[in-house]
Amino acid sequence: MILGIIGGSGLYSIEELKVEESINLTTPYGDPSAPYIKGSINGREVVFLARHGSNHSIPPHRINFRANLWGLKELGVKRILSVNATGGIGKGYTPGSIVLLSQIIDMTFGSREGTFFDANRVAHIDFTEPFCSELRRLVLQAAKIAKRPILKKGVYVCTNGPRLETAQEIRFYSKIGADVVGMTLMPEASLARELEICYAALAVVTNAAAGISMGRLTAKEVIETMRQSAGHVRDIINALITSCVCERSCQCGEALKDAFV
Repeated sequence: MILGIIGGSGLYSIEELKVEESINLTTPYGDPSAPYIKGSINGREVVFLARHGSNHSIPPHRINFRANLWGLKELGVKRILSVNATGGIGKGYTPGSIVLLSQIIDMTFGSREGTFFDANRVAHIDFTEPFCSELRRLVLQAAKIAKRPILKKGVYVCTNGPRLETAQEIRFYSKIGADVVGMTLMPEASLARELEICYAALAVVTNAAAGISMGRLTAKEVIETMRQSAGHVRDIINALITSCVCERSCQCGEALKDAFV
């Protein structure tokens, strides 16, 4: 089973990936963010995609999420692990923390192309639990094998960007239950569900969110912290690939069953 890795800010490649080919695809939804890097880690097939482009040239609100996900599906990917840079909101979600996300609050809804079913056919997927429970369990197991600390759950609020949030917005997000804030998880997660791909996400807390941080927020801080944490993330990915069972026993492969009107 091919594992897809989508890298966020500061994670533009995986050193352990034995590259076999760079694949340029054109999809019915346009061009993906970057070429797909196909290769292997410990003999297992992996496809890597840099979400913001190889040179980080694509802002969050301009990412072609539909093309990115469609291309991964075309390449045979059945499971996706997303890596996202985030700001910490909740207590304990401090810079350098790695969080296995468990829930999403979407503040981008309506501003991004968020479904493959916007013409001719209508589908309403169940998104009660936005992440694959089986893949989450495997990631937790991998973190234990890699001996890397990980927060086992966290609520991600997705904003549109590209600006960072105001202090009052962060106070609001805290009150509605958000633990971390970012700009890229949606509609990526729901599109994966529509394609019946298992999807889980690791959030790296790169900075304290606005109003929580005592200083001025900078993009440089985000990239630097992500780079410092990238080794830990890669260790978890390597352990996941080595220990991951090939067959799926979750419900993701039947996400469209009974979803059509």
